[in-house]
Amino acid sequence: MPEAPRIQHRHIEVFRAIMLAGGVTGAAGLLFTSQPTVSRELARLEQLLGYALFERVHGRLRPTARALALWDEVQRSWQGLDRVIERAAALGRPQGARISVLSMPALSHALLPLALARMQAVHGPVAVSVATQEAPLLQEWMAAQRYDLGLTEQGEVPPGVRMVALPAVDEVAVLPAGHALAQKSRLQPQDFAGQPFVSLAEGDPYRMQIDRVFADAGVARQMLLETHSAIAVCALVQQGLGVAIVNPLTARACAAGASMVVRPLTFSIPFELQALLPLHRAAVQEVEWLVDALKQSMAPESA
Repeated sequence: MPEAPRIQHRHIEVFRAIMLAGGVTGAAGLLFTSQPTVSRELARLEQLLGYALFERVHGRLRPTARALALWDEVQRSWQGLDRVIERAAALGRPQGARISVLSMPALSHALLPLALARMQAVHGPVAVSVATQEAPLLQEWMAAQRYDLGLTEQGEVPPGVRMVALPAVDEVAVLPAGHALAQKSRLQPQDFAGQPFVSLAEGDPYRMQIDRVFADAGVARQMLLETHSAIAVCALVQQGLGVAIVNPLTARACAAGASMVVRPLTFSIPFELQALLPLHRAAVQEVEWLVDALKQSMAPESA
């Protein structure tokens, strides 16, 4: 059976041109065609719809209520098409691609800004969208190929994802400004004896490593405050509520003011991160640029 006649894109294009120009003659000019052709296409559209879109008043076309309602929908659709065209053109220009990054919240605060600044200093402006999520949803979303790059602490690599290990850096001590221990250039476990200590929450893998160091050294601390967030740990230290050990990236980001100081430790607790790259998304050069910038930002001299 032959297919019944259908409204074509050309019919909507003619309707749009008439609405923009206010008449058939102007529409013909917009479409680079003849007035009879526009009139014929409009008549065909109205025939297929089964109702008139315009009233003929004193030789001019006046849109009906149905035409005005259709015009609202056409405008929205054309705006979407314009965005598609703009996006397609942007992808062909230098720095035209947009990359999407999914990061643990603390790393979007402590590491990504520095890495993005490094990348743009070398390659110029790059469009980047940053979303934050904690594990295990971060791993699930990366396995679903929803982002160009994931940034997380060391852990199990989700399926469909390639892992790039970033350089490890050691945890550091953070102290309230003016604290007696700030006079020392490096701190050993015995320096923390009897000190109010702001700790990460129980079950945190870094908390367990830190506790093991002090247990092995036979050092007792005043364990009064704990929190899940390294940023919150630093905020409590800034208020003079204790000393702490956190990753150097968060410490650096939080120590910009004069209320907290950072000191290295005589013992090593490596802070390890990884970049996650989906295997089933199109490769984007800008992602490689960002991975390189992340590696540079994790280097000991940067951290």
